[in-house]
Amino acid sequence: MRDTIMNSIVDKVDDIKVLPGVLTRIMEITENPDSNVYDMEKIILSDQALTTKVLRLANSAYYGYGRKISTISQATLLLGFNTIKSMAIAATVSPMMQGELKGYALDSNDLWIQSQTCAIISRHIAKKSGKYDPEEAYVAGLLRDIGKTILNEYMVDEYIKVVDLIMDERYSFSDAEKMIFDFNHAELGAKIAEKWNLPDHLVEAIKNHHNPDRSEAEGKDRILLSIVHIADAMTMMLGVGLGVDGLSYTLSEDSLDLLEIDANDFSQIISDVSDLIKDRESFLLNN
Repeated sequence: MRDTIMNSIVDKVDDIKVLPGVLTRIMEITENPDSNVYDMEKIILSDQALTTKVLRLANSAYYGYGRKISTISQATLLLGFNTIKSMAIAATVSPMMQGELKGYALDSNDLWIQSQTCAIISRHIAKKSGKYDPEEAYVAGLLRDIGKTILNEYMVDEYIKVVDLIMDERYSFSDAEKMIFDFNHAELGAKIAEKWNLPDHLVEAIKNHHNPDRSEAEGKDRILLSIVHIADAMTMMLGVGLGVDGLSYTLSEDSLDLLEIDANDFSQIISDVSDLIKDRESFLLNN
């Protein structure tokens, strides 16, 4: 039975569509040093829904501009190519993450708000530390729980078993998933990222964000993984979309040391980001 469930879940991963062509083109434009603002504007304007969502994000309190951003070219000039790429990725994956996840006791939009919060914290840590590109950190934080969207329907039936393992055996949530399914939502999320041909450092950050000390990542990849791990912990501590995930994960001391974050720094970051995530309505891109 377990193998049947596992195979059916993996089959679903194979059925997931690749990222749409417009997003692939945006990523190419971002990487091309000869691209200009109007190249970016042209490709985004080809998708009306994407245009609306990017402008909604650009005008959120998170970016804090005093005047309204009304065009894609204006947003690109003010925010930069990498930020627009991050917004486009967020807009593209948002439909997958805004539904109710009964298997995780998450209401509609809970996972999306939680993911946006983790992304914003990841970006803040990267920027504050100066150790990683903030927009890459944002994307990694945003996608770190994408596997839950696929595993969710199987979690509904196995929910009680998972909770029992957490409460009675003191397992973490991801370890309880692994006991039941032979893999957890983070490993499944990494498969999705591979399906989308995302770079290896993003795949690694998604796969091991709960357990960075189990990873063999080194250098910059290890830094990104540590950023997302700490951002995920802070998201839980802020009580954003807890569901039954709760605070069942251990915070890696090695990750804190790598980023040179002590207890005072940790508290200050939480204080800083508390203001950044107040505008949760702007996260709801389908409104």
